Amino acid sequence: MDSKDLAKYIEDTGGISKPWLLLQLRLKKLEENKLNLSKKDYMSQLEDIHQDLMKIGEWWKGREGEVFGK
Repeated sequence: MDSKDLAKYIEDTGGISKPWLLLQLRLKKLEENKLNLSKKDYMSQLEDIHQDLMKIGEWWKGREGEVFGK
């Protein structure tokens, strides 16, 4: 699945409010653009995505059904 397909999936399923899906999209776009970036720029953007992932934390605990549809 490329970033366009992933973006369409996120949009079609109402995933715009799900931060983990948006991080996946950012990661996919970075992967697709890797060859156009210097190693330093790539690593910087990857670190930024990782920091944002760590900020998500465990906000979903106790809300699994609501958040993940279980």
